[in-house]
Formats: sequence, structure tokens, C-alpha cells
Amino acid sequence: MPKTIIISNRLPIKVQRTEDKLTYESSEGGLATGLGSIYKTDDNIWIGWPGTYFTDEAEQQQVTKDLAEQSMYPVFLTEAEIRDFYEGFSNETLWPTFHYFNQYAIYEDTFWEAYQQVNQKFCRAVMELANPGDTIWVHDYQLLLLPNLIREEMTESTIGFFQHIPFPSYEIFRLLPWREQILKGMLGADLIGFHTYDDARHFLSSVSRIVGLNTAQGLIDNGYRSIMVDAFPMGIDDEKYASLASSEETKSKIEEYREALQEQKIILSIDRLDYSKGIPQRLQAFELFLKEHPEFQGKVTLFMLVVPSRDQVETYRQLKETIDELVGRINSSYRTITWNPIQYFYRSFPIEELSALYSIADIALVTPMRDGMNLVCKEYIASKLDKKGVLVLSEMAGASRELADALLINPNDLGQLVQAIHAALTMPEDEQTMRMEHMQDIVRRYNIHHWVEIFMNRLDYIKVKQQSMATQYLSPEESELLVNSFKPAKQRLLFLDYDGTLTSFTKDPQNALPDKELLATLECLTQDPKNRVVIVSGRDRKTLHKWLGHLPVDFIAEHGVWFKERSGDWEMFQTLSDAWKTEVRPILELHVSRTPGSFIEEKDFSLVWHYRKVDRALAELRARELSNYLLFLAANINLQVMEGDKIVEVKNVEVNKGVGSTRWMEQYPHDFILCIGDDRTDEDMFRVMPEDAFTIKVGSERSLARFNLDNSKEVRKLLKSLCP
Repeated sequence: MPKTIIISNRLPIKVQRTEDKLTYESSEGGLATGLGSIYKTDDNIWIGWPGTYFTDEAEQQQVTKDLAEQSMYPVFLTEAEIRDFYEGFSNETLWPTFHYFNQYAIYEDTFWEAYQQVNQKFCRAVMELANPGDTIWVHDYQLLLLPNLIREEMTESTIGFFQHIPFPSYEIFRLLPWREQILKGMLGADLIGFHTYDDARHFLSSVSRIVGLNTAQGLIDNGYRSIMVDAFPMGIDDEKYASLASSEETKSKIEEYREALQEQKIILSIDRLDYSKGIPQRLQAFELFLKEHPEFQGKVTLFMLVVPSRDQVETYRQLKETIDELVGRINSSYRTITWNPIQYFYRSFPIEELSALYSIADIALVTPMRDGMNLVCKEYIASKLDKKGVLVLSEMAGASRELADALLINPNDLGQLVQAIHAALTMPEDEQTMRMEHMQDIVRRYNIHHWVEIFMNRLDYIKVKQQSMATQYLSPEESELLVNSFKPAKQRLLFLDYDGTLTSFTKDPQNALPDKELLATLECLTQDPKNRVVIVSGRDRKTLHKWLGHLPVDFIAEHGVWFKERSGDWEMFQTLSDAWKTEVRPILELHVSRTPGSFIEEKDFSLVWHYRKVDRALAELRARELSNYLLFLAANINLQVMEGDKIVEVKNVEVNKGVGSTRWMEQYPHDFILCIGDDRTDEDMFRVMPEDAFTIKVGSERSLARFNLDNSKEVRKLLKSLCP
């Protein structure tokens, strides 16, 4: 039976060595909670580092055996790998870059080498356990290379990837020396997920501009597969936190805290020690609040819990010193015999104590400078059984996209944060209840189980879509089937693209004239009264008429703007405007002036920028720049931007080859259809063809067509076989 393999840097269990004995503690992380329902069922398994390095082989075997009983498989890392891969590249290169603190990033080749080696080590672990048909779900920034490493070993596998931290804008991401390798590693997945649409958008922009792949509607076409990119906001196990809040142990802790803090209003702050969390700014805002609102002195306490993290690293050590100094200064300036403004704890708390703090807190301050999602705010909401309390939330946290009833602030604006604290402390209870109920509905509806379900559903969807785009080569047997269907048919429609299908491409498009062989083949086909040959091309009507107008063929020109039946005159499918050209043409002309060898082709209702003669490296750069700009522009003026073989074309959005082909199928009775094309514009034609039509994509194995051929020579050979 197919199984699901989950892979993350850390296992959901921490293995520790105490007094020559191994102990196993469950992780309370949201990922472990959410995926528990998957990896503990059937033959599913979780692969990851067990949290400690082992040099003794016997110990490794024991750990492997013990974890196997809990559906886990350990990847053992050496002390050097932990230092260079995890603490080095993952947390001193990727973490600061992805959180927009690139001034802290270290670009060290030894870190990068360790990162590659460990990703290879994880890949080997997957290969030991994976079988064809398994679903593989890779998690987070420590394993960005892993999806493609797996893809190279198992080309047909189903791979999902989810990033739990932000993905930065192109301008930040491009600073990484290994940017292209990282993107290609991620593109091994079938589905790539982020917490927010902004992260997905930044990723798509980087793929387009660095790797040079086409992206449209959240899909990336790498020439072999469609890769989906989407936002999946992660939730929490809301029932777990609601249940914890009502437990007897939590209730007793609540009473203990209430007695200690008396009638104080409680502001809660919980973070791991990290510069991305905005802890110093939060303390400065609280100090400013006490100064501007002295009436709250002695009546409000900031309960600040900072979980230790990497405090031996210089940046983090300095951060802790800054926090310690701020807390000391504020407390020494404002405390009284009976009141301490800040209750500061530099340690982790058991989950029951956290639940009690969530329950009694009047305000939760969640104000990171940048965060992928931040689940603390959702845990706070789920724990508020009395529906009282206010969430002050940074708009830089992914959760802000969902929790609109929180008081949203810019963490860099201390004045705004002070105002939010005051508004939260003075908010009427009925407004608190209304806001909290709305947010609890969201947390309940979009919980961790919903997140897992929707991700897996989208992964299934993209695999089905990929399979629908998979063609098979038109083998001799299939060719024979086509010919045998063609011969007895009484009324045949043959839709044929021109460039790349009937002829190969040339550096100058005007040199792609039909040769004697092609003209003879078309003349032969049109002599049979049962055949109706339709040339469906992006070419302008004048060129098509000049080259093929002497033959009794039908034309659909400029992707469907103009049409001409073999015995008729040129007509337009619909009335169109070309007023947009005055805005777009100068942009194309600018790119011609900057790109030697490129030129503009103007058709009645489209403009085409050709770059077949341009140096390859420069061509890819300019084409990507132009496409990105035109896509931005086109969204506002109802245009479509298409990338073909060494061209970028802009045209009216209403025009495509599918519309033109449909008119012919509706107008002319038929019992056989052959449709052949080579580029993205021909997909519109394939899309409208009936299931029994023989549709053929030239030069690609990915298409809505049923079959594929390698080149125009093979197309001509096929067409000759249909001649009488």
C-alpha cells in the first residue's frame, strides 16, 4: 500500500542521553501535533534528526529500533554537520536572509557544502524507505535541496514541499550566492506551499527572474511538469488548547497566578530569543506606554517569557543583553514595593503553565518584525474560553492575513504600538467578546487538520493535472490507428499550426517560407474533397495569404483575429480595439534598443518581440524582464502576454486559437479531426477538441494533446501518409 513519508529537520520526538540512558520526549510543536494523525497510521513514517548526535554505532541501532516502533526513522548527523549545516547555513545564512535581516547573513562555502551533504544524507534515508506510489512531504528551509534530489532518484514520485518561514522578495533572495541551486532544489516538488500569498508571490517572482521559467496563475512550467505554488495558512490543534484551558491542572495554575498578580491587567509576551521577534521594540513601546499613561502604573504587568535560543552566537548574545538591560531599566525606573512592571523569564514553560498564562492574559502582544505564521496568537485565541481578551498583532506576521479582528500594528511604529496597548486595555468587554468570537471561528475552522487536508488535496489535484498533460509518443502502432480512422471518414477537419509544426524555426521569421515538400504535401491533402485543411497560425494574414493563398486551404490568422474560408474573403472574428498598442509599443521599442538582435513584429491586433538572434544569456534576461513588466501592465488593460519559442507576444485577451477552431467545428460536419501544434498558443486549440480527435503536440511531452512528435519532419511524414 502507498504510504506518506514526512521529512523535516527534526523528528517530533527529542532523544536525550542522561546517565548512560536514552530518553524520548514528545515535541509540543505545531507540526508534530498537526501531522500526528498522518504519520502514526498504517505504514506512514516520519524522517528527521533525533536531536542529539551519536558516535556509537550500537546507540544508533538502538535509537533506530526504538523510533521504528513510533513510525519514525532517524537521520544521524555528526557534530560538524550540526555546526555547519544547521547552525551554519540554515540559521546563519538562510534564516536571516528569509526574514529580511540579510545584514546578519554569513556566506560561507563550507556551510553550503555541509548543507548539500546533509540534504544528500536525507535523500539516501528517503530512498531506503520510499516505494513507487508513496507521497513524500518535505518541510522547511533546512531541506530546500531535497525535493529535487528525490525527483532525480524517483522521477514519478509525488512530492510536496512546505516552507514554514517567510520567503523574501526577489531583491533580498538574489543576494544569496546559491540562489539558483536553491530554487531548482525546491522545484523538484509538485506542490510548493507557503503561509501567505505574499510569500508565494515572492517565490514565483524569483523563479521567473532567476531560473527563467514561465509562471502563470500559480503554476510553473519547467518543460516536464506543471508545479503548483499556493498559500496554505497553518492552523493549530484548537481542541487541544481549549481542552488544556479547562483542565484541573490549568485551573489550579490560574488561581496561583491570580493570587500572585492580584488585580493586575496582564499583558502576555511569549517568544523564542530571535532578532526577528521584535522583543526590544516591544519593551521600548511598553516603556513609552508607562510614560505617556501614568494612570496605568501599578495596574498593568507585562509578563514576558523568552525561550532560550542560540545565545552562544554573538548576534543572539547581544540581543539577550539588550533585552536584559531594557527589562532592568524599565523595572528600576517604574517598580514599587508592591508592583513590578515586567515579569521576565528566560526559560521555557510547561504547556499547562502556558495555557494558564493564555487564559489570564488580558492582552497578547505578538509583534514580530517578520514571521512566517506565528502560532502563539492562535494558541492564545483558542485558550480564551471566556471570550475576553485582546490580541495586538504585527502585520508582518502571516497570521495577520487571517485575524483581521486583532489590533494590527506596524512593529516599527512605537507610537502605534503604544496606542494599540491603550486601546486594548480600555476596550469594552462586549467588543472584546465580538472580536474574540470572530477570531475563534477562524482558528476553529482553519485548524491544523484542515491545513493538512487541504494541502494533501491540492497535491492530489496537481498530480491529476500533470497526468492530464502527459502525452504519449505517436508510435508506429498509434500512427496506424490514426490512418485507419482517417481512411473511412467522410468529412475530415485538419487543424495545422505553421511555425514549428509544418516548418522548423529560422532566425529570421520571414525566411520560414514553405518549401516544395510542404507545398506538395498540402496540395495533395487538399485534392481530396473529404479533407478540409485549416492553417491555424499566429502569423499575420498577409504573410499567410502570400505563402499559401494559392492553395484551397482555410486560414485562422493572428491566433484567431482573422479568418478566411478557402473560397471567401478575410473577415474578423469579432470587433477589436488596438488602441493599447500606443502604450505597449514604446516598451517593446525600449527593449529592442537595449537588446541587439531583437526586433518587433506588428500584426493587426498583436505585437511580438522576437529575440531568436540575441545572445542566449542576454535574451533570457531581457525576455524575463519584459514578460514580468508586460504581465503587470496587461492585468489593467485586458491584454494577454504569451511566451512562445523565442518570442514574447502581447494581444487582446479575447483572441485565441481555440475560439477560431470551435467556429470551424460548429460550421462544418465532421467524423474525423486531426489537430497539430507546437507551442502554448496551440493548447487553446487542443482544449476545445473532442475526446476522439487526434491531437498532437510537436517537440514536447507535456500538453493537453493526446500524442507528441519530436519535430516538423515527423509531422510531414505523418501528413504524407494521409495523402491518397
